[in-house]
Amino acid sequence: MAAESCHPRGISWFARSCIPADPARHIAVPVPISAASTTNPAASDAEEESPISALPHELLLECLARVPRASLPALPAVCRRFAALLASEGFLHLRRAHGRLRPCLLAVSVSSAHFARALLQLGASSVPELDVAALPLPSPLPHCSGSSSAFAHARAVALGRDVYLIGRGATLRVDALTGASHACAPTLFPRKKFAAAAVGGRIYVAGGSARTAAVEEYDPSADAWRVVAEAPRRRYGCAGAGAGGVFYVAGGVAVSSGGDGSGGATRALEAHACAGSVDALHVASGAWAWSARPRAVPGGGCVVGACGAGDGHLYVVASHAVDLSFWRWNGGVNRGGGGGGPGGWVALEAPPVPRGSVGLGMAVRVAMAGVGGDRVTAVVNATAVRGHNAAGGGALEGMVLVYDIGGGKWSRAPDLPPGFRRAACAAVEC
Repeated sequence: MAAESCHPRGISWFARSCIPADPARHIAVPVPISAASTTNPAASDAEEESPISALPHELLLECLARVPRASLPALPAVCRRFAALLASEGFLHLRRAHGRLRPCLLAVSVSSAHFARALLQLGASSVPELDVAALPLPSPLPHCSGSSSAFAHARAVALGRDVYLIGRGATLRVDALTGASHACAPTLFPRKKFAAAAVGGRIYVAGGSARTAAVEEYDPSADAWRVVAEAPRRRYGCAGAGAGGVFYVAGGVAVSSGGDGSGGATRALEAHACAGSVDALHVASGAWAWSARPRAVPGGGCVVGACGAGDGHLYVVASHAVDLSFWRWNGGVNRGGGGGGPGGWVALEAPPVPRGSVGLGMAVRVAMAGVGGDRVTAVVNATAVRGHNAAGGGALEGMVLVYDIGGGKWSRAPDLPPGFRRAACAAVEC
């Protein structure tokens, strides 16, 4: 538990080392601190007041904004004043002003052995850096009997500095800067391998259940889920993306509750149509575009990854018999066309995966995220399907590729460490 006031010993260096030498470099930021959090001079003994607690909020915030990222996770436990300042918007503003925030890819992994995050910094003018650290897991997790199983196929969605890890019957909010995690309300319906994305400051989920076609919306300010629409197709193993005020549900296989009397051929055709297609929900109106017939990715591939980017477009990776393809949906959702013209699919440079890693007998999963407004990241995992032998290639685990939207080229970043094969990924500023 964080103390009410700061301990005088061991942290006096902190104030001395962080005070700007040049007063002109000090950046004034209004700090919204409640009256209850301020120190009452009449009620405190001057001899017991530590030097750090005597600093004004603006100066202490200036000091905190200069702390290296690796030292931030321990600071909220120093005292409640530190925790309040670190959680404020003023802290982010100052840290950004000092150039200490960089676009990053955050991968969160939860298992019976660990709860950890891998942070890959992707600054345009710097070499990508990978930092791995353990995270504190709230114990016990409400609404959840086994945290490792609940987050086995979780989805990660970023809203500002917070990353929401949505699992089966459990949700965690993780602070990307400090690593602090808090339990949140779970989805109304248990889901597994579903689509999730952020649109307009809220989170939307769909698919991953044969019991319901409901699309749920999460309001972070109220910590509550509600049903906002019914999906035209029930998809399992799908990917979600948000771009231009639209929630996209891509790929997966068609599932049903059974008992509808439909034949096997019809179900197989529906499954194929889902695997290579995309549904789109207008969040503002709650209406689906292409509800009768989803937009299919050219070439008959199966969508294995999708994300929205800062340019307002949808990007998807499709798996074919022996290779991968990369596409951008160009234009609004109300415009048809399946070619490369306006309003249709545009073929981009394919992800450069090793030869033989994608093919018959291989299961491919790609976790995608738009980073920094001008890049798309793809974490590629490929494993041999049980009962099949990979034809001439090896498995891929945690291979990170970065696509430059402006340059139209892929580059390779450091791979995620072992244990992050099923990690949920999101783009953050950290």
